Amino acid sequence: MLQSNPFTAPIFNYFQDAFERSVLFLDVLRCRGNDYLEQSNRSAPHVLTFDLELLIDGRTLPKAVNYVLVRIVPPAGVTIDSKRRPFIIFDPRAGHGPGIGGMKHDSEIGVALKAGHPCYFVGFLPDPEPGQTIEDVCRAEAHFVRVVAERHEQADGKPVLIGNCQAGWQIMMMASMAPDLPGPILIAGTPLSYWAGVRGKYPMRYLGGLLGGTWLTWLMGDLGNGVFDGAWLVSNFESNNPANTFWKKGYNVYANVDTEAKRFLDFEKWWGNPVLLNAEEIQFIVDELFVGNRLTAGKIVASSGERVDLRKIKSPIIVFCSFGDDITPPQEALDWILDLYDEVDDIIANGQTIIYSLHQSIGHLGIFVSGKVAKKEHEEFAFNINMIDAMAPGLYELVLTDADASTPRADLVEGKYIAKLKPRTLDDIRALGHNDAEDQRRFETSARLSDVNQGLYRACVQPIVKAVTTQASAELQREMHPNRIAFRAFSDRNPIMAPVAPMAEKIKANRHPVNEDNPFLAAERMASSWIVNSLEIFANTRDAMMEATFLNLYGSPFLQAAVGLNAEHTDTRRVRHDSARAETRAELEADMERGGFLEASLRALIYVLRGGGADERQFNALEALRNSAPESERVSLSRLKEILRRQAAILRLDESEAVASISKILPDDPSRRARALTSIREVISASGEPDPGEEKRFQYISRLFEVTDSKKQALPTRSAQQVA
Repeated sequence: MLQSNPFTAPIFNYFQDAFERSVLFLDVLRCRGNDYLEQSNRSAPHVLTFDLELLIDGRTLPKAVNYVLVRIVPPAGVTIDSKRRPFIIFDPRAGHGPGIGGMKHDSEIGVALKAGHPCYFVGFLPDPEPGQTIEDVCRAEAHFVRVVAERHEQADGKPVLIGNCQAGWQIMMMASMAPDLPGPILIAGTPLSYWAGVRGKYPMRYLGGLLGGTWLTWLMGDLGNGVFDGAWLVSNFESNNPANTFWKKGYNVYANVDTEAKRFLDFEKWWGNPVLLNAEEIQFIVDELFVGNRLTAGKIVASSGERVDLRKIKSPIIVFCSFGDDITPPQEALDWILDLYDEVDDIIANGQTIIYSLHQSIGHLGIFVSGKVAKKEHEEFAFNINMIDAMAPGLYELVLTDADASTPRADLVEGKYIAKLKPRTLDDIRALGHNDAEDQRRFETSARLSDVNQGLYRACVQPIVKAVTTQASAELQREMHPNRIAFRAFSDRNPIMAPVAPMAEKIKANRHPVNEDNPFLAAERMASSWIVNSLEIFANTRDAMMEATFLNLYGSPFLQAAVGLNAEHTDTRRVRHDSARAETRAELEADMERGGFLEASLRALIYVLRGGGADERQFNALEALRNSAPESERVSLSRLKEILRRQAAILRLDESEAVASISKILPDDPSRRARALTSIREVISASGEPDPGEEKRFQYISRLFEVTDSKKQALPTRSAQQVA
């Protein structure tokens, strides 16, 4: 009667649907709890969806660590090209479980395999090895990279390293300690400049100062009997967005329980199984990185006495970040460049190639989890990794545009997008927003106060905490973490949940979803929206109060003076850069008139394309020409990269003299000169018709290549600079 009555049917249908959704939602929570228990009992839990082969267990190394190197077994139908450089994906160990880089087939691993690259994965086990440090992990990762490189000695380049979030700064440290090992390094959502940001956003950077520094980390490590529970890191991330944590995530599953259950369970299987870190590891992270911000300042010193300096990295560095990321905003991902360099010329003089790519909206986890991102940005990174590796030192932005049937030379585009590397300056980084001198002083004050508070804790409180802490109390504390209780409470271990599974099965067999136009469903969604808005208002108010408190507290001149922040600091970076530039100049001048057809042709090509960056079609055209050369004349990709970078440096040193010297190093072979000139034309035209400047420079180069006897024929009277 109620169901057929036009007046009572809407309310009956709604409450019937609401009851069914409630039972199905409880069943989803039950499955989540069971997944948690299952993962907790596994010795090597992960969420990788690929088959794998264990190569190295880090626990067997001289300095044992809980990291492992595995080879990803290509799925059926995927063909791997043994000549392509291998990819190594490094998993972030920031509290949650391992495997996020390969949780989906549309992932960083899936993209690398699809592009034909051998693929490896560096993951970790739930429990750290006794005494392991961050430095031990970095050295183990260097060993992993070395082993992979040795397995692929015939590949066309060194291994590509991909580090997500925490793994990004870890492989950056490793690469600075072993700069000759890696090929291009992609860091996705990686915080490297921990104090950076803009006012009114990203309050997590204030948290360390508001807690009085890192003494609390010592306390949690001591209460854990020398082990830090990663569940606290997960809770910290969740507190950043209370609307999502306390309502949106759960309500989205409840409201769409017929379609969202699998996605939710897959994510929670990774997110809800926290791992452990040694207290010494997490203390290093918060002291040296989060609060101290010492990595980009070059103040971290290894046990060998070697200083960890990111300027030592010679491999191209690709930074992938997003404006929608409130965990690692673009400033934290990019401002380390401003910390290290004063201008792009310093980057060039140091021989570094830095490339960044900005997403407009994706969140932190989406950077390395989202299938849409994998199909676009990560796919383009993989397709164009050789172009990235061959780029001359400098700062570039990777810009992607759609490719379609009207795209010139679409045959030279590997994916659905055209990748172009556009030259940028440090002003482009600054334009994203950055701290002023006063804000930097505030963060420096908080770091110094942290040292004071840490010293007081260790002297006065730590001995007492250690005396009353046992292994049993530490394990009890971990088991009583709210996140773990919430997961276990809805599992089959709880007898109250026993009726849920059979009820859910019956409902699935005879489901009664409510119509979308039901007024009570509309009221439910309105109430949900009100709850979300309320929580967001709370979060915004809290964040504003946090920022105001931090700025006022650490902006106090009395506190700054009390912690000794008075001395003037001298910057020695300029001296190092100038000496490096002077040393390189002599070498480049000696190479000005050395070389042959290849060196002259590439120098001419770089001159014609001067200042325009690089388009993947142009590089792919160059690659096609390289591959079409006779075997006896073909150069390897690494040799091509070396020549390209060298000729670019010679042109930067003295463009006029470098261009004028082309005719001096060209062998007197008219037919080969003509073929070289045709090849140059083909490359510069690969992205469409050359612009007027490029055309003018090409005509100038043409006259140089037409010279058949450099001793008798006069060079063009105008210089390269006059032409440009």
